[in-house]
Amino acid sequence: MAKITVLGATGFAGGNIAQEAAARGHELTLVSRSTPGATPDGARVLQGSVLDGDVVAQAIDGADVVVGALSPRGDMEGKVADAYADIAGRLAGTPTRFIIVGGFGSLKDEQGERIVNTDAFAPEYKPEALELFEAYQRVSAIDELDWTYVSPAGAFGSFIPDQTRRGEYRTGGETPIVDADGTSAISGADFGLAVVDAIESGEHRRAHVHFAY
Repeated sequence: MAKITVLGATGFAGGNIAQEAAARGHELTLVSRSTPGATPDGARVLQGSVLDGDVVAQAIDGADVVVGALSPRGDMEGKVADAYADIAGRLAGTPTRFIIVGGFGSLKDEQGERIVNTDAFAPEYKPEALELFEAYQRVSAIDELDWTYVSPAGAFGSFIPDQTRRGEYRTGGETPIVDADGTSAISGADFGLAVVDAIESGEHRRAHVHFAY
């Protein structure tokens, strides 16, 4: 059993990761700016901002794994990369693993270009994607940090109608996993499954990994 802290625990990615981890018996600390609704039994809940150093200190104290599932929206717009860099600095040189849920735009296309920088990337999502890619660049550059940056599939989020837990997924590196029709998708439940599998297996250390069907 691992002690897992989830930052952004009321969001889509964070909530699914927390549910999967709880189902497997891990000890959870959930951090959110808003009051959580239903939370897994036995989870410790910290309500506050990751921009508050005292909250961060409490959240990461004693954790085996810290999962960052923050969205660069609302009052966190333009602040997520700084928050992750601060947390990474605190964790550097410790045995605590830092897993960041990033974006599809951080992956590379067939020409090796970051997808967020291509004309094909939807402009309305570009600021968020650039913020998450900046987080990747800053965190991955820190020595003595046990980090993993996770890019979900292109079709990922609460807006996807089918959130069925299939109990399966594929694992890739920095280029997208796509079906024959060009789609890249994964449900929240199976993304949570993939992330907790990575925690339990210890795989993908200091690496950029991609999960999709």
